[in-house]
Amino acid sequence: MSETAQTDWARDLGLTAPLVCAPMGGVAGGVLASAVSRAGALGMIGMGSAGSAAALERELARLDTGGAPFGIGLVDWGIARDPDMFERALAAGAALVSVSFGDWEGADPPPSWIEAVRASGALAVTQVATAEEARRAADAGVDAVVARGLEGGGHGDHREPRDALLAEVLSAVEVPVLAAGAVSGPEELRRVLDAGAAAAWVGTAFAACTEALTADAARDALLAADGTQTLVSRVLDVALERPWPSRFPERLLRTPFVECWHGREAELAADAEARAEFRAAVAAADYATVPLDAGQGVGALTAVRTAAEVVAELAGPR
Repeated sequence: MSETAQTDWARDLGLTAPLVCAPMGGVAGGVLASAVSRAGALGMIGMGSAGSAAALERELARLDTGGAPFGIGLVDWGIARDPDMFERALAAGAALVSVSFGDWEGADPPPSWIEAVRASGALAVTQVATAEEARRAADAGVDAVVARGLEGGGHGDHREPRDALLAEVLSAVEVPVLAAGAVSGPEELRRVLDAGAAAAWVGTAFAACTEALTADAARDALLAADGTQTLVSRVLDVALERPWPSRFPERLLRTPFVECWHGREAELAADAEARAEFRAAVAAADYATVPLDAGQGVGALTAVRTAAEVVAELAGPR
């Protein structure tokens, strides 16, 4: 890329690169958010399955962006479970707060979090999987939507490929649209920006960064993988008894455990011994057994790098 990628939306937010580091639970903490924001993109603190007010407080204590904007990402059922976490997020001074994985198809009246986020001075953002969800979110008052393609890693409603979904959502709404799903190199960033995206919402490319919460053994597993080794499954949630709605499985790396139980989730839920053995593998950081969230762009990960290096490669010279 010969020129620095930029958009009006990113510029208005105070960014020098139209990139948002996806708020990956267990990966995107305060240190990674700081590094991404200092590099000119938008760093995000992610509160996923294990999110809590205490966990958010811990990561905010590690945040030092040097005055650059940052964001916080939450899940809809998580803020219902822990309202104090949501209140802490509102008070943190974030430029953007995303709340995703709710029921947009049944959202009537609009979710109350939108008004609360906007009242805090932050942009209210949510991820969508269909043009209809995007319309409902825009009508409800969000400031931007993330068109999350099926290629993306982690939890989501994996329905449509990124580019097709992006085109449909751009035609459906007037609010800015961010693109998510296997944006793993400068060519992919340019592709979504040329299509009309306001920025790219990027996860896997940052997952192995030195500043991420990712364990060393997990980084090794990510670097050894490629996009053909991912699978969309609920096995991990069922094994760990996490309360994710079944509509939102996750794209993760295949392991023998996943291969064994994929499609047999009901049996796994009833097999206490299998789940106990899996929890032991989690405690031992056995990533030959424990699957990691990863998008189809995981093959682009070839080395452990700093967040600044990832931003520079994706966005081009500054």
